[in-house]
Amino acid sequence: MPRPVAAIWPVQHTVRYSRNLAEALRTETIGGFIVLGATLVALAWANSPWNGAYEEFRHLELGPMDVAHWASSGLLALFFYIAGLELREEITHGELRRPRQAALPVIAAFAGMLVPAALFLAVSAGEPGAASGWAIPTATDIAFALAVLAVAFPACPAALRAFLLTLAVVDDLIAITIIALFYTHELAPLWLPAAVALIALFGVLQAKGVRTPWAHAPIALLAWYCVYRSGVHATIAGVALGMLTSPRETPDGRRTNAEQADHVLRPLSAGVCVPLFAFTSAGVALNPSALGEVATDRVALAVIAGLVVGKFLGVFGGAWAAVRLGLAGLGDDLRWRQLAGVAMLAGVGFTVSLLIGGLAYTDPARVDNVTTAVLVASVVSAALATTAFRVHGRGRRTVRTG
Repeated sequence: MPRPVAAIWPVQHTVRYSRNLAEALRTETIGGFIVLGATLVALAWANSPWNGAYEEFRHLELGPMDVAHWASSGLLALFFYIAGLELREEITHGELRRPRQAALPVIAAFAGMLVPAALFLAVSAGEPGAASGWAIPTATDIAFALAVLAVAFPACPAALRAFLLTLAVVDDLIAITIIALFYTHELAPLWLPAAVALIALFGVLQAKGVRTPWAHAPIALLAWYCVYRSGVHATIAGVALGMLTSPRETPDGRRTNAEQADHVLRPLSAGVCVPLFAFTSAGVALNPSALGEVATDRVALAVIAGLVVGKFLGVFGGAWAAVRLGLAGLGDDLRWRQLAGVAMLAGVGFTVSLLIGGLAYTDPARVDNVTTAVLVASVVSAALATTAFRVHGRGRRTVRTG
């Protein structure tokens, strides 16, 4: 007897979402290794006899911005567009559509923002101008995190990957909200309404089922430019447009607008945009003198403490409290040791942490110290997570053989 159509559709949605999720995870994992390569090249160049050429490249003027600002305001807008797509997809088909399942990563993400911020403020208290960087240690770099997870825990269960992805999606939403609320200093009254109107027009076309990118792309680019001119950070346009891109399926079974945009643009974001941002942002001096400055800079130490300690306490503590209070369930496929490893991995804060660091401070020396601190904290967090996953893996093998 054939299954009812109503019973078939949810299965089809689940299969389709799982396939898209697997493709996204593969792309982000590969992108993480590319970002790592770009970071190493930037560090090598910045610490070579030709470091002056690196700085000239970063500050090369291209139209209204230099290369470094094009990377942070232009290329990262595409990164946040993908984040908007992920958030919409999670709400429509993923973990966030079921409140009970969504509660665990959502609560962990919010705690993973509050605890590092509080720890940053505590460590940097009394340092002039330090407080403006409170949001630096609140973000997790999903590409780097997935790359570390792929190496350290290749047998990672799907439920743990889904937890990490949902945690990172909510994390990105929190970060972009923080940027909009706390790092927008001046507003241009004419450009902002124009940006809102263009974003709304984009949403209307998506809702009407218009599929051609020739209609959407010009509006999206104009909306990005208007947001940039408005004084709001231009990446806000990316996440807004991503969340408005339609996930509505078509009768002929073709990719939805959101799926098609993700399929075309995610490789560009993960393989080009984020690596170029890393390349233009990560080139800092790593000589003994520079590292000594970081070791005595309370802001840099606060960043390291926030990412390495604060992220772990926030994510793991938030998840534990959510389960303990009955707000969420752990699920049959998750283990506390695995969540502890992911909580350590959450301290790999790279892309958004560097972006917020550049927005929080204007002193180039302080920005360099913060960048170095983010790099150090990310390496330490990745090493701790790798150790935790390796120990967990050895423990499982011992139990099986015993």
